[in-house]
Amino acid sequence: MPTPNLSWGHININVSNLDASIAFYEKFGFSVLIPGVPYLGIGKDRPSAIPAAQSNALNVAEGTKARACIMQLDNGFPKIDLTEYAKDAPRPAGANDDLGMMRLCLATQDLAADYALLKQAGVEFLSAPTAGVGELADIAICRDPDGTLIELIEIHLSKWSTE
Repeated sequence: MPTPNLSWGHININVSNLDASIAFYEKFGFSVLIPGVPYLGIGKDRPSAIPAAQSNALNVAEGTKARACIMQLDNGFPKIDLTEYAKDAPRPAGANDDLGMMRLCLATQDLAADYALLKQAGVEFLSAPTAGVGELADIAICRDPDGTLIELIEIHLSKWSTE
């Protein structure tokens, strides 16, 4: 059976305060690539109604208002789409063992140094750098302002078995 010809696009992260989330992700080296999501008809500066056809495609109520931006970590993919819906009581992000996408993982070449830089910038971590089983990788976990888990990982490929 043939498979589709797909490649990375972006990962959507819904946020309660777009400006605070942009500032948070900038601490990790992300920058705003597109101030809005043009194909949904929404910009970055003020909430606007998502057109009916796009609301239907997203499975959100017609007339839903949002503002958003696309951020990038480098020139590659995937990008992240931060979206703030104009909603009175959004549900918080889930826990690591809940169903669905729960964690964004960012690779680093020097976890200890990046952990220290981010701590100094005010990022609160749930765990300090921790060696993985067999010291195959070191990880540290933090949350964004809305609770989305972010894993930083330094992989030690020289310790991985090829058998």
